[in-house]
Amino acid sequence: MDRTTHRTRERLTTPFGPRATGAEILDGVDLTGRRMIVTGGASGLGSETVRALARAGAEVTVATRDPAQAGALIDELAAVPGAGEVRAAAIDLAGLKSVAAFADAWRGPLDALVANAGIMALPARRLTSYGWEMQLATNYLGHFALADGLHGNLKAAGSSRIVLVGSGANLYSPFVFDDPHFERRPYDPWSAYGQSKTAMGLHAVGVAQRWGEDGITANALNPGFILTKLQRHLSDDEMRGFGVLDEAGDLVQPPHYKTPAQGAATSVLLAASPLLDGISGRYFEDNQEIRPATGDEEPNGAVAAHALDPEAADRLWTFATNAIETAVPRNAGRSSASSPAIRER
Repeated sequence: MDRTTHRTRERLTTPFGPRATGAEILDGVDLTGRRMIVTGGASGLGSETVRALARAGAEVTVATRDPAQAGALIDELAAVPGAGEVRAAAIDLAGLKSVAAFADAWRGPLDALVANAGIMALPARRLTSYGWEMQLATNYLGHFALADGLHGNLKAAGSSRIVLVGSGANLYSPFVFDDPHFERRPYDPWSAYGQSKTAMGLHAVGVAQRWGEDGITANALNPGFILTKLQRHLSDDEMRGFGVLDEAGDLVQPPHYKTPAQGAATSVLLAASPLLDGISGRYFEDNQEIRPATGDEEPNGAVAAHALDPEAADRLWTFATNAIETAVPRNAGRSSASSPAIRER
């Protein structure tokens, strides 16, 4: 168990800048024979991640609520010479039966699991059938259960990777162990989202602490600002606040925003670049490892210290394990069953 602090060890740097694309990350890298899963891989950052990995030769499974949405992407990559086979399989990360069925159906080694699917800033508190807050369930607990279900397959690969797609919103909230589902504190869309993304960073640390001897590494990342379906729950005022909606109601892309291909680059780096061999439990942005923010310093280009804390990672692992082992469907009020379907980015 490596508990070397992020302050005392040397940060990993790469030759890739913030505007690099996934294709540039894998230029000259041959992934033939590698088998990978990308959740939420039918659109947005997920589809660009799939494109880069498959074009480098990897066999990629798009894990998505609606496999039909991946049809055009599958057809596109089937026509690319040398690309690996791309297929789609159904999964609902907010439903443990669906997650278990996906994991049970997987056969053979798994070289990389890219936990990309996510939802953001639901305006009202919504619960799954297990009584879990929907953002925490979809963004983190479902991915925890999926990785756990595929642990044997990841181990069988000999050297495998888990990629946790986080967000700069980890700065908004630590993981609130006393009330993770907002049962007693007022619900706030951004605190809920931030908590779920803090959990992704902590999960990378947890995997490094527990599964390293199995040849499994895990790292988390902030992809940066990108226009995708992830923003679909934001109000017009929130979109204007982000600078992506003008007064006429038209979408605009600010200069600091990335294209989806650029936004997917760090995911691709962590999933497949030889530069990341043996690297685990770290946090990346713009294709570089970033430092924890502490005290009152400017957090730009940094990850919250609470998203990399080893003790919190231990505690979260126990929390998630217990939550999944004891989950019993119940009347959840405004649950996913009575609300519009949630789609991955």
